[in-house]
Amino acid sequence: MTKLRADTVGQFADVVSVPTYDRAGIGVGIVHFGVGGFHRAHQAMYLDRLLERGEAREWGICGVGVLPSDKRMRDVMRDQDCLYTLSITNPDGTWETRVVGSIVEYLYAPDDPEAVIEKLADPRTRIASLTITEGGYNFSPDSDGYDTTSAFGLIVEALARRRDRGLVPFTIMSCDNIEGNGHMAQATFTAFARLRDPDLAEWIDSEGAFPNSMVDRITPATTADTTVEVAQRYSIDDAWPVVTEPFTQWVLEDHFTAGRPAYEKVGVQVVDDVAPYELMKLRLLNASHQAMCYLGYLSGYRLVHEVARDPDFARFLLRYMNTEATPTLRPVPGVDLDEYKHTLIERFSNPAIRDTVARLCAESSDRIPKWLLPVVRHQLSTGGEMSCAATVIASWARYAEGVDEQGNEIEIVDPLRDRLVPLARKQRQDPTAFLTDREVFGDLIDQPVFVDSYVQALASLHENGAAATVAALRQ
Repeated sequence: MTKLRADTVGQFADVVSVPTYDRAGIGVGIVHFGVGGFHRAHQAMYLDRLLERGEAREWGICGVGVLPSDKRMRDVMRDQDCLYTLSITNPDGTWETRVVGSIVEYLYAPDDPEAVIEKLADPRTRIASLTITEGGYNFSPDSDGYDTTSAFGLIVEALARRRDRGLVPFTIMSCDNIEGNGHMAQATFTAFARLRDPDLAEWIDSEGAFPNSMVDRITPATTADTTVEVAQRYSIDDAWPVVTEPFTQWVLEDHFTAGRPAYEKVGVQVVDDVAPYELMKLRLLNASHQAMCYLGYLSGYRLVHEVARDPDFARFLLRYMNTEATPTLRPVPGVDLDEYKHTLIERFSNPAIRDTVARLCAESSDRIPKWLLPVVRHQLSTGGEMSCAATVIASWARYAEGVDEQGNEIEIVDPLRDRLVPLARKQRQDPTAFLTDREVFGDLIDQPVFVDSYVQALASLHENGAAATVAALRQ
Protein backbone atom coordinates (compact mmCIF):
# COMPACT_ATOMS: atom_id res chain seq x y z
CA MET A 1 0.00 0.00 0.00
CA THR A 2 1.36 3.42 -1.00
CA LYS A 3 0.71 6.74 0.70
CA LEU A 4 -1.19 9.23 -1.45
CA ARG A 5 1.03 12.25 -2.12
CA ALA A 6 2.09 14.43 -5.03
CA ASP A 7 5.16 12.30 -5.69
CA THR A 8 3.19 9.01 -5.68
CA VAL A 9 -0.08 9.91 -7.39
CA GLY A 10 1.17 8.85 -10.80
CA GLN A 11 1.60 5.30 -9.50
CA PHE A 12 -2.18 4.93 -9.19
CA ALA A 13 -3.05 5.84 -12.78
CA ASP A 14 -3.69 2.20 -13.68
CA VAL A 15 -6.35 1.70 -11.00
CA VAL A 16 -8.02 5.10 -10.58
CA SER A 17 -8.35 8.35 -12.49
CA VAL A 18 -5.65 10.86 -11.52
CA PRO A 19 -5.02 14.51 -12.43
CA THR A 20 -3.18 14.91 -15.71
CA TYR A 21 -2.69 18.65 -15.13
CA ASP A 22 0.39 20.16 -13.49
CA ARG A 23 -0.69 21.16 -10.00
CA ALA A 24 2.56 23.04 -9.35
CA GLY A 25 1.51 26.05 -11.41
CA ILE A 26 -2.03 26.47 -10.08
CA GLY A 27 -2.74 29.77 -8.33
CA VAL A 28 -5.22 30.28 -5.50
CA GLY A 29 -8.34 32.15 -6.54
CA ILE A 30 -10.81 30.62 -4.07
CA VAL A 31 -10.45 30.45 -0.29
CA HIS A 32 -12.89 27.93 1.14
CA PHE A 33 -14.06 27.68 4.76
CA GLY A 34 -15.33 24.26 5.85
CA VAL A 35 -13.36 21.61 4.00
CA GLY A 36 -15.36 18.49 4.74
CA GLY A 37 -16.65 15.56 2.76
CA PHE A 38 -19.33 17.54 0.96
CA HIS A 39 -17.04 20.30 -0.27
CA ARG A 40 -14.55 17.73 -1.53
CA ALA A 41 -17.31 15.73 -3.28
CA HIS A 42 -18.91 18.80 -4.81
CA GLN A 43 -17.32 22.24 -5.36
CA ALA A 44 -13.74 20.92 -5.38
CA MET A 45 -14.79 18.17 -7.78
CA TYR A 46 -16.28 20.65 -10.25
CA LEU A 47 -13.10 22.72 -10.21
CA ASP A 48 -11.03 19.57 -10.70
CA ARG A 49 -13.08 18.89 -13.84
CA LEU A 50 -12.22 22.35 -15.16
CA LEU A 51 -8.54 21.91 -14.39
CA GLU A 52 -8.59 18.60 -16.22
CA ARG A 53 -9.85 20.51 -19.26
CA GLY A 54 -6.76 22.75 -19.08
CA GLU A 55 -8.76 25.70 -17.70
CA ALA A 56 -9.16 27.66 -14.44
CA ARG A 57 -5.52 27.49 -13.41
CA GLU A 58 -5.88 30.77 -11.51
CA TRP A 59 -8.83 29.38 -9.51
CA GLY A 60 -7.19 26.77 -7.26
CA ILE A 61 -8.67 26.31 -3.79
CA CYS A 62 -7.03 27.14 -0.48
CA GLY A 63 -8.96 25.36 2.26
CA VAL A 64 -9.28 26.96 5.69
CA GLY A 65 -10.10 25.33 9.01
CA VAL A 66 -11.25 27.38 11.99
CA LEU A 67 -12.59 24.89 14.53
CA PRO A 68 -10.57 22.59 16.80
CA SER A 69 -12.10 19.65 14.91
CA ASP A 70 -10.36 20.90 11.76
CA LYS A 71 -6.91 20.02 13.10
CA ARG A 72 -7.11 16.52 11.69
CA MET A 73 -8.00 17.84 8.24
CA ARG A 74 -5.00 20.15 8.48
CA ASP A 75 -2.72 17.22 9.21
CA VAL A 76 -4.16 15.04 6.46
CA MET A 77 -4.07 17.80 3.86
CA ARG A 78 -0.47 18.62 4.66
CA ASP A 79 0.60 14.99 4.71
CA GLN A 80 -1.08 14.25 1.36
CA ASP A 81 -0.27 17.50 -0.46
CA CYS A 82 -4.00 18.27 -0.35
CA LEU A 83 -4.81 15.23 -2.54
CA TYR A 84 -7.64 12.81 -1.75
CA THR A 85 -9.68 10.10 -3.39
CA LEU A 86 -13.30 10.67 -4.37
CA SER A 87 -15.28 7.48 -4.97
CA ILE A 88 -18.70 7.36 -6.58
CA THR A 89 -20.50 4.31 -5.19
CA ASN A 90 -23.10 2.95 -7.59
CA PRO A 91 -26.20 1.01 -6.50
CA ASP A 92 -24.79 -2.18 -8.07
CA GLY A 93 -21.75 -1.99 -5.78
CA THR A 94 -19.25 -0.77 -8.38
CA TRP A 95 -16.98 2.17 -7.61
CA GLU A 96 -15.64 4.95 -9.82
CA THR A 97 -12.69 6.61 -8.12
CA ARG A 98 -10.60 9.67 -8.91
CA VAL A 99 -7.79 11.49 -7.13
CA VAL A 100 -8.88 15.14 -6.91
CA GLY A 101 -6.21 17.84 -7.13
CA SER A 102 -8.07 21.16 -7.08
CA ILE A 103 -7.30 21.96 -3.44
CA VAL A 104 -3.71 23.18 -3.57
CA GLU A 105 -3.25 24.67 -0.10
CA TYR A 106 -4.72 24.33 3.40
CA LEU A 107 -4.45 26.77 6.29
CA TYR A 108 -5.53 26.17 9.87
CA ALA A 109 -6.52 29.57 11.21
CA PRO A 110 -5.58 29.03 14.89
CA ASP A 111 -2.01 28.26 13.78
CA ASP A 112 -1.61 31.56 11.93
CA PRO A 113 -4.68 33.77 11.53
CA GLU A 114 -2.59 36.42 9.80
CA ALA A 115 -1.75 33.96 7.01
CA VAL A 116 -5.46 33.35 6.42
CA ILE A 117 -6.29 37.07 6.41
CA GLU A 118 -3.51 37.87 3.96
CA LYS A 119 -4.50 34.97 1.71
CA LEU A 120 -7.98 36.46 1.54
CA ALA A 121 -6.66 40.00 1.09
CA ASP A 122 -4.41 38.93 -1.79
CA PRO A 123 -5.76 40.46 -5.03
CA ARG A 124 -5.51 37.04 -6.67
CA THR A 125 -8.20 35.74 -4.29
CA ARG A 126 -11.55 36.56 -5.85
CA ILE A 127 -13.97 34.19 -4.11
CA ALA A 128 -14.41 33.19 -0.47
CA SER A 129 -16.70 30.17 -0.37
CA LEU A 130 -18.44 28.57 2.60
CA THR A 131 -19.78 25.23 3.73
CA ILE A 132 -20.09 26.02 7.44
CA THR A 133 -23.45 24.20 8.01
CA GLU A 134 -26.84 25.71 8.65
CA GLY A 135 -25.89 26.59 12.23
CA GLY A 136 -22.81 28.51 11.13
CA TYR A 137 -24.94 31.55 10.28
CA ASN A 138 -26.60 31.82 13.68
CA PHE A 139 -24.61 34.94 14.55
CA SER A 140 -26.07 37.17 17.24
CA PRO A 141 -24.45 40.58 17.79
CA ASP A 142 -25.86 40.62 21.31
CA SER A 143 -24.19 37.39 22.39
CA ASP A 144 -21.16 36.79 20.19
CA GLY A 145 -19.61 40.19 19.75
CA TYR A 146 -16.81 40.78 17.27
CA ASP A 147 -14.83 37.54 17.31
CA THR A 148 -11.75 38.00 15.14
CA THR A 149 -10.92 34.28 15.28
CA SER A 150 -14.15 33.13 13.61
CA ALA A 151 -14.67 32.72 9.89
CA PHE A 152 -16.66 35.96 10.02
CA GLY A 153 -13.86 37.83 11.78
CA LEU A 154 -11.17 36.60 9.42
CA ILE A 155 -13.21 37.41 6.30
CA VAL A 156 -14.29 40.84 7.52
CA GLU A 157 -10.71 41.77 8.49
CA ALA A 158 -9.54 40.72 5.04
CA LEU A 159 -12.28 42.79 3.42
CA ALA A 160 -11.21 45.80 5.48
CA ARG A 161 -7.67 45.42 4.20
CA ARG A 162 -8.88 45.12 0.63
CA ARG A 163 -10.88 48.32 1.00
CA ASP A 164 -7.86 50.12 2.44
CA ARG A 165 -5.74 48.85 -0.46
CA GLY A 166 -8.20 49.95 -3.11
CA LEU A 167 -9.27 46.42 -4.10
CA VAL A 168 -12.76 45.23 -4.86
CA PRO A 169 -14.26 42.87 -2.29
CA PHE A 170 -14.07 39.20 -3.12
CA THR A 171 -17.34 37.40 -3.75
CA ILE A 172 -18.71 35.53 -0.75
CA MET A 173 -20.24 32.32 -2.11
CA SER A 174 -22.32 30.34 0.35
CA CYS A 175 -22.82 26.66 -0.49
CA ASP A 176 -24.88 25.78 2.59
CA ASN A 177 -28.37 24.30 2.74
CA ILE A 178 -30.21 27.48 3.62
CA GLU A 179 -33.02 29.16 1.75
CA GLY A 180 -31.52 32.29 0.23
CA ASN A 181 -28.04 31.31 1.39
CA GLY A 182 -26.48 34.28 -0.41
CA HIS A 183 -28.94 36.68 1.18
CA MET A 184 -28.29 35.07 4.55
CA ALA A 185 -24.53 35.43 4.10
CA GLN A 186 -24.91 39.08 3.08
CA ALA A 187 -27.05 39.89 6.12
CA THR A 188 -24.77 38.03 8.50
CA PHE A 189 -21.47 39.41 7.24
CA THR A 190 -22.69 42.99 7.11
CA ALA A 191 -24.13 42.71 10.62
CA PHE A 192 -20.82 41.32 11.83
CA ALA A 193 -18.82 44.05 10.06
CA ARG A 194 -21.07 46.73 11.54
CA LEU A 195 -19.77 45.83 15.02
CA ARG A 196 -16.33 46.86 13.85
CA ASP A 197 -17.02 49.72 11.44
CA PRO A 198 -20.40 50.83 10.06
CA ASP A 199 -18.71 52.34 6.98
CA LEU A 200 -17.02 49.02 6.26
CA ALA A 201 -20.36 47.24 6.56
CA GLU A 202 -21.89 49.67 4.07
CA TRP A 203 -19.02 49.08 1.63
CA ILE A 204 -19.39 45.30 1.88
CA ASP A 205 -23.14 45.54 1.44
CA SER A 206 -23.03 47.85 -1.56
CA GLU A 207 -19.89 46.70 -3.35
CA GLY A 208 -19.81 42.99 -2.51
CA ALA A 209 -21.51 40.03 -4.17
CA PHE A 210 -23.30 37.18 -2.42
CA PRO A 211 -24.70 34.79 -5.05
CA ASN A 212 -27.38 32.36 -3.96
CA SER A 213 -26.75 28.73 -4.79
CA MET A 214 -28.32 25.31 -4.55
CA VAL A 215 -26.02 22.36 -3.94
CA ASP A 216 -26.94 18.70 -3.90
CA ARG A 217 -24.95 15.52 -3.44
CA ILE A 218 -25.50 12.99 -0.67
CA THR A 219 -22.11 12.53 0.96
CA PRO A 220 -21.96 10.44 4.14
CA ALA A 221 -19.25 10.93 6.71
CA THR A 222 -16.05 9.02 6.07
CA THR A 223 -15.65 6.02 8.37
CA ALA A 224 -12.76 3.71 9.16
CA ASP A 225 -14.44 1.16 6.88
CA THR A 226 -14.24 3.66 4.00
CA THR A 227 -10.51 4.07 4.46
CA VAL A 228 -10.04 0.30 4.59
CA GLU A 229 -12.17 -0.18 1.46
CA VAL A 230 -10.08 2.31 -0.53
CA ALA A 231 -6.89 0.61 0.64
CA GLN A 232 -8.17 -2.85 -0.28
CA ARG A 233 -9.53 -1.87 -3.69
CA TYR A 234 -6.64 0.26 -4.87
CA SER A 235 -3.70 -0.17 -2.47
CA ILE A 236 -3.95 3.56 -1.78
CA ASP A 237 -3.23 4.83 1.71
CA ASP A 238 -5.60 7.81 1.90
CA ALA A 239 -6.22 8.98 5.46
CA TRP A 240 -9.47 10.79 4.61
CA PRO A 241 -11.14 9.52 1.43
CA VAL A 242 -14.58 10.67 0.32
CA VAL A 243 -17.41 8.47 -0.94
CA THR A 244 -20.52 9.88 -2.56
CA GLU A 245 -23.49 9.06 -4.78
CA PRO A 246 -23.54 9.34 -8.58
CA PHE A 247 -26.01 12.24 -8.56
CA THR A 248 -24.68 15.79 -8.28
CA GLN A 249 -26.23 19.19 -8.89
CA TRP A 250 -25.12 22.78 -8.44
CA VAL A 251 -27.30 25.74 -9.42
CA LEU A 252 -25.51 29.06 -9.02
CA GLU A 253 -26.48 32.68 -9.55
CA ASP A 254 -24.17 34.55 -11.90
CA HIS A 255 -23.33 37.41 -9.51
CA PHE A 256 -19.61 37.90 -8.83
CA THR A 257 -17.41 40.93 -8.20
CA ALA A 258 -14.25 39.84 -10.00
CA GLY A 259 -15.04 36.91 -12.24
CA ARG A 260 -15.49 33.22 -11.59
CA PRO A 261 -14.45 29.84 -13.00
CA ALA A 262 -16.35 28.74 -16.11
CA TYR A 263 -18.45 26.34 -14.04
CA GLU A 264 -21.09 25.98 -16.74
CA LYS A 265 -18.56 24.00 -18.83
CA VAL A 266 -18.55 21.17 -16.28
CA GLY A 267 -22.23 20.78 -15.48
CA VAL A 268 -23.05 23.65 -13.13
CA GLN A 269 -26.34 25.40 -13.92
CA VAL A 270 -25.47 29.10 -13.89
CA VAL A 271 -28.76 31.02 -13.71
CA ASP A 272 -30.25 34.42 -12.93
CA ASP A 273 -32.51 33.14 -10.14
CA VAL A 274 -31.73 30.15 -7.94
CA ALA A 275 -34.82 30.41 -5.73
CA PRO A 276 -37.07 27.84 -7.49
CA TYR A 277 -34.32 25.20 -7.52
CA GLU A 278 -33.39 26.01 -3.95
CA LEU A 279 -36.91 25.59 -2.62
CA MET A 280 -37.29 22.34 -4.56
CA LYS A 281 -34.18 20.86 -2.98
CA LEU A 282 -34.69 22.14 0.57
CA ARG A 283 -38.35 21.15 0.82
CA LEU A 284 -38.19 17.89 -1.11
CA LEU A 285 -34.74 16.41 -0.46
CA ASN A 286 -33.61 18.00 2.81
CA ALA A 287 -37.00 17.99 4.48
CA SER A 288 -37.53 14.38 3.32
CA HIS A 289 -34.30 13.45 5.07
CA GLN A 290 -35.89 14.78 8.27
CA ALA A 291 -39.09 12.90 7.45
CA MET A 292 -37.08 9.68 7.28
CA CYS A 293 -34.61 9.98 10.07
CA TYR A 294 -36.44 10.21 13.42
CA LEU A 295 -39.24 7.87 12.39
CA GLY A 296 -36.70 5.53 10.81
CA TYR A 297 -34.48 5.47 13.88
CA LEU A 298 -37.42 4.83 16.19
CA SER A 299 -38.51 2.00 13.86
CA GLY A 300 -35.13 0.34 14.36
CA TYR A 301 -33.36 1.34 11.16
CA ARG A 302 -29.78 2.62 11.31
CA LEU A 303 -28.94 3.06 7.60
CA VAL A 304 -30.81 5.43 5.30
CA HIS A 305 -31.26 2.98 2.45
CA GLU A 306 -33.01 0.57 4.83
CA VAL A 307 -35.61 3.23 5.61
CA ALA A 308 -36.15 4.19 1.98
CA ARG A 309 -36.56 0.56 0.92
CA ASP A 310 -39.39 0.04 3.41
CA PRO A 311 -42.55 0.36 1.25
CA ASP A 312 -44.47 2.15 4.00
CA PHE A 313 -41.75 4.77 4.34
CA ALA A 314 -41.45 5.22 0.57
CA ARG A 315 -45.18 5.88 0.33
CA PHE A 316 -45.06 8.21 3.35
CA LEU A 317 -42.25 10.24 1.78
CA LEU A 318 -44.09 10.52 -1.52
CA ARG A 319 -47.26 11.59 0.28
CA TYR A 320 -45.33 14.33 2.10
CA MET A 321 -43.66 15.49 -1.11
CA ASN A 322 -46.81 15.41 -3.24
CA THR A 323 -49.42 16.81 -0.88
CA GLU A 324 -47.46 19.08 1.46
CA ALA A 325 -44.12 20.17 -0.03
CA THR A 326 -45.00 20.53 -3.72
CA PRO A 327 -47.80 23.08 -3.13
CA THR A 328 -45.20 25.41 -1.56
CA LEU A 329 -42.91 25.40 -4.61
CA ARG A 330 -42.57 27.77 -7.53
CA PRO A 331 -42.28 26.43 -11.10
CA VAL A 332 -38.78 25.03 -11.58
CA PRO A 333 -37.45 25.64 -15.11
CA GLY A 334 -36.30 22.49 -16.84
CA VAL A 335 -37.25 20.11 -14.00
CA ASP A 336 -39.95 17.41 -14.06
CA LEU A 337 -40.97 17.42 -10.40
CA ASP A 338 -42.63 14.00 -10.50
CA GLU A 339 -39.47 12.48 -11.92
CA TYR A 340 -37.34 14.41 -9.41
CA LYS A 341 -39.35 13.06 -6.46
CA HIS A 342 -39.09 9.45 -7.60
CA THR A 343 -35.38 9.96 -8.25
CA LEU A 344 -35.02 11.07 -4.63
CA ILE A 345 -36.49 7.79 -3.42
CA GLU A 346 -34.04 5.92 -5.65
CA ARG A 347 -31.12 7.98 -4.33
CA PHE A 348 -32.13 7.41 -0.72
CA SER A 349 -32.37 3.67 -1.47
CA ASN A 350 -28.79 3.29 -2.74
CA PRO A 351 -27.22 0.64 -0.45
CA ALA A 352 -23.69 1.49 -1.57
CA ILE A 353 -23.80 4.91 0.12
CA ARG A 354 -24.37 3.46 3.60
CA ASP A 355 -25.43 6.84 4.92
CA THR A 356 -26.45 6.67 8.57
CA VAL A 357 -29.79 7.65 10.02
CA ALA A 358 -27.97 9.16 12.99
CA ARG A 359 -26.21 11.67 10.70
CA LEU A 360 -29.56 12.92 9.48
CA CYS A 361 -30.88 13.15 13.04
CA ALA A 362 -28.07 15.46 14.16
CA GLU A 363 -28.35 19.26 14.46
CA SER A 364 -32.13 19.11 14.22
CA SER A 365 -32.72 22.55 15.75
CA ASP A 366 -30.74 24.07 12.86
CA ARG A 367 -32.40 21.97 10.17
CA ILE A 368 -36.10 21.63 10.98
CA PRO A 369 -36.74 25.41 11.24
CA LYS A 370 -35.06 26.05 7.88
CA TRP A 371 -36.35 23.08 5.90
CA LEU A 372 -39.67 21.86 7.29
CA LEU A 373 -41.30 24.66 9.30
CA PRO A 374 -41.66 26.88 6.18
CA VAL A 375 -43.76 24.09 4.63
CA VAL A 376 -45.98 24.00 7.72
CA ARG A 377 -46.44 27.77 7.73
CA HIS A 378 -47.28 27.86 4.04
CA GLN A 379 -49.83 25.10 4.45
CA LEU A 380 -51.37 26.85 7.45
CA SER A 381 -51.73 30.04 5.45
CA THR A 382 -53.46 28.25 2.57
CA GLY A 383 -55.47 25.67 4.49
CA GLY A 384 -53.38 22.90 3.00
CA GLU A 385 -52.53 19.41 4.24
CA MET A 386 -49.83 19.12 6.92
CA SER A 387 -50.36 15.79 8.68
CA CYS A 388 -47.06 14.34 7.45
CA ALA A 389 -45.05 17.41 8.43
CA ALA A 390 -46.72 17.52 11.85
CA THR A 391 -45.86 13.85 12.29
CA VAL A 392 -42.22 14.51 11.42
CA ILE A 393 -42.00 17.28 14.01
CA ALA A 394 -43.69 15.03 16.55
CA SER A 395 -41.17 12.30 15.71
CA TRP A 396 -38.34 14.74 16.42
CA ALA A 397 -39.94 15.47 19.78
CA ARG A 398 -40.27 11.75 20.51
CA TYR A 399 -36.66 11.11 19.42
CA ALA A 400 -35.49 14.00 21.63
CA GLU A 401 -36.72 12.12 24.69
CA GLY A 402 -33.41 10.29 24.31
CA VAL A 403 -34.80 6.75 24.64
CA ASP A 404 -35.88 4.53 21.76
CA GLU A 405 -38.87 2.18 21.64
CA GLN A 406 -36.82 -0.64 23.15
CA GLY A 407 -35.68 1.50 26.08
CA ASN A 408 -32.17 2.07 24.73
CA GLU A 409 -30.48 5.43 25.12
CA ILE A 410 -30.34 7.71 22.06
CA GLU A 411 -27.37 10.06 21.77
CA ILE A 412 -28.87 13.45 20.97
CA VAL A 413 -26.49 15.57 18.90
CA ASP A 414 -27.88 19.09 18.82
CA PRO A 415 -26.70 22.56 19.88
CA LEU A 416 -29.93 23.03 21.87
CA ARG A 417 -29.81 19.58 23.45
CA ASP A 418 -29.76 20.83 27.04
CA ARG A 419 -32.85 22.91 26.43
CA LEU A 420 -34.91 20.62 24.21
CA VAL A 421 -34.39 17.23 25.83
CA PRO A 422 -35.95 18.27 29.17
CA LEU A 423 -38.96 19.64 27.28
CA ALA A 424 -39.32 16.40 25.34
CA ARG A 425 -39.26 14.39 28.55
CA LYS A 426 -42.24 16.37 29.90
CA GLN A 427 -44.49 15.67 26.91
CA ARG A 428 -46.11 12.46 28.11
CA GLN A 429 -47.81 14.63 30.71
CA ASP A 430 -47.86 17.84 28.64
CA PRO A 431 -48.10 16.95 24.92
CA THR A 432 -47.23 20.46 23.73
CA ALA A 433 -44.18 20.96 25.98
CA PHE A 434 -41.68 20.61 23.11
CA LEU A 435 -43.46 23.32 21.10
CA THR A 436 -43.09 25.89 23.89
CA ASP A 437 -39.57 26.76 22.70
CA ARG A 438 -40.53 29.79 20.64
CA GLU A 439 -36.98 30.39 19.47
CA VAL A 440 -37.28 27.16 17.49
CA PHE A 441 -40.99 26.97 16.70
CA GLY A 442 -42.15 30.58 16.77
CA ASP A 443 -45.92 30.82 17.14
CA LEU A 444 -46.79 27.29 16.01
CA ILE A 445 -47.99 26.46 19.51
CA ASP A 446 -50.67 29.13 18.98
CA GLN A 447 -51.95 27.47 15.78
CA PRO A 448 -54.77 25.04 16.76
CA VAL A 449 -54.85 23.26 13.40
CA PHE A 450 -51.17 22.40 13.62
CA VAL A 451 -51.23 21.62 17.34
CA ASP A 452 -54.13 19.19 16.94
CA SER A 453 -52.32 17.28 14.19
CA TYR A 454 -49.04 17.32 16.14
CA VAL A 455 -50.61 16.07 19.38
CA GLN A 456 -52.44 13.30 17.53
CA ALA A 457 -49.18 12.18 15.89
CA LEU A 458 -47.26 12.31 19.17
CA ALA A 459 -49.92 10.20 20.85
CA SER A 460 -49.67 7.62 18.07
CA LEU A 461 -45.89 7.50 18.43
CA HIS A 462 -46.21 6.88 22.16
CA GLU A 463 -49.05 4.38 21.92
CA ASN A 464 -48.48 2.59 18.61
CA GLY A 465 -44.83 3.21 17.74
CA ALA A 466 -43.15 4.84 14.75
CA ALA A 467 -43.64 2.04 12.21
CA ALA A 468 -47.41 1.87 12.79
CA THR A 469 -47.66 5.68 12.69
CA VAL A 470 -45.96 5.76 9.31
CA ALA A 471 -48.07 2.91 7.97
CA ALA A 472 -51.24 4.81 8.89
CA LEU A 473 -50.09 7.77 6.76
CA ARG A 474 -49.00 5.90 3.67
CA GLN A 475 -50.90 6.52 0.45
